[in-house]
Amino acid sequence: MYRFMHRKRSKGAVGEGLYGDVVEELDASVGTILEVIRREGLAERTLVFFTSDNGPWLTQRLDGGSAGLLRDGKGCTFEGGMRVPAIAWWPGTIAPGRTCHDLACTMDLFPTSLGLAGAELPQDRPIDGVDMMPLFRGESGLRRVMFYYRGTRLMAVRVGPFKAHFYTQPAYGPGSDTPVPHDPPLLYQLEHDPSEQFDVAQKHPDVLAEIASIVEEHRRTLVPGIPQLDAVIQSTK
Repeated sequence: MYRFMHRKRSKGAVGEGLYGDVVEELDASVGTILEVIRREGLAERTLVFFTSDNGPWLTQRLDGGSAGLLRDGKGCTFEGGMRVPAIAWWPGTIAPGRTCHDLACTMDLFPTSLGLAGAELPQDRPIDGVDMMPLFRGESGLRRVMFYYRGTRLMAVRVGPFKAHFYTQPAYGPGSDTPVPHDPPLLYQLEHDPSEQFDVAQKHPDVLAEIASIVEEHRRTLVPGIPQLDAVIQSTK
């Protein structure tokens, strides 16, 4: 049985309370793993990647985390719901103390891991991820486009620094059930406006045209899969 070692012990930057306790517990647990890796002499042969799958759970208020200046939270496709920090650690390969602003996502871990293992990507299906090794070496990343889905609905698309919203919908919580369509799409320049406050669609028709072309190609080649969660729910009824 796991023992929660940091209950009611958190103070300082993360604040006291349950949220701070969880942050300290995660910090201590990851530290224990890294200590074992070093002790076993595996540090220079091990990539450690630490990240989250979504932004703060706003219905939990102060216990749900914060996205800072990013808009909204878990469940939505604004940056506050989708953009999260990540830390990559690999002594001898990844330079310490370096900050990377390139675009990447957790789907990229699959092709990255296969590449490091010397394995080939499956050829019988589309692979949505790209290899992150260039980022780890301090080079430019390979990902320029990101598709933002909520369920099976394509909500937004990012191309470089620009992000177009075809639909917007609040984070999980009261009033979050109905998507709002936008035609023309809302367009934000994330390098200058990470909070997604100022629509610049009228200034950049060329960007919207490029994104529309990318979406058309994406939908033309998209083969919907079987919703695995739905199958699990049905099997339990």
